[in-house]
Amino acid sequence: MTTSGVFFLAAAIFYILNFFNHSEAKAQVASGASSIGFLGTTAALVVYTIGVGRVPLASMFEFGLFFLWSIVGIHLFIEYKYKLKQLGVIVLPMVFSMTLWLLMIEKGSRPLMPALRSNWLYFHVFTAIMAYGAFAVSFAVALLYLIKEGAGGNFARNLPQLEVLDNLTHKIIMVGMPFLTLCIVTGAVWAEYAWGSYWSWDPKETWSLITWFVYAVYLHARFVANWKGKKAIYLAIGGFLAVLFTFFGVNLLLPGLHSYK
Repeated sequence: MTTSGVFFLAAAIFYILNFFNHSEAKAQVASGASSIGFLGTTAALVVYTIGVGRVPLASMFEFGLFFLWSIVGIHLFIEYKYKLKQLGVIVLPMVFSMTLWLLMIEKGSRPLMPALRSNWLYFHVFTAIMAYGAFAVSFAVALLYLIKEGAGGNFARNLPQLEVLDNLTHKIIMVGMPFLTLCIVTGAVWAEYAWGSYWSWDPKETWSLITWFVYAVYLHARFVANWKGKKAIYLAIGGFLAVLFTFFGVNLLLPGLHSYK
């Protein structure tokens, strides 16, 4: 992870330099460093999986490592598909900060408790990882929208049009929302299998549902009320803040079945 962190830091620096003074050389270095960091994270996941003898999804470090992996992977896909090099100026500092956090927290692996020894674990947590990764990247695009709208200078003019950023935020949320829905549904089925109840209002369950409702309100506002622009962008940002609390806040502040120790 340390090596990946170095490449993520280099990528963040070059994305920032490219943002304020665009050149193809800086953009290529930034993308290349991001890609190498992504490959390094993938390798770290493989090595860790072999070391613990299972898919690493049962601790805050393990989930965080997959969360980081999904953010970088989705970012690289969006950057390539939409030629949006500026996205890295938001995503890579966030990724580097998360890498530092992962390097600092406890990494010890413990045997899975009996309730976690189920294939439902993989379905449930994988869908959460994909949803959270998509929402993180949608948050970054939403911030670019606010930068484009509120800032001047050449770096703002180099950004795509506001409508493009607004629609891209929407598209990414449309990808993340089905994954979040599946995460909640598979979690409920798994809970009934493991604990005999589909829903127990555990803090993580409650905040996952709150997050789902925030994004449901966003989609309703887009499709029914025809919200576009800043109002929709603020809802998208609010959704990701709910994601952050669901992962970090619940795990650190609210005891429950989902709280990592």
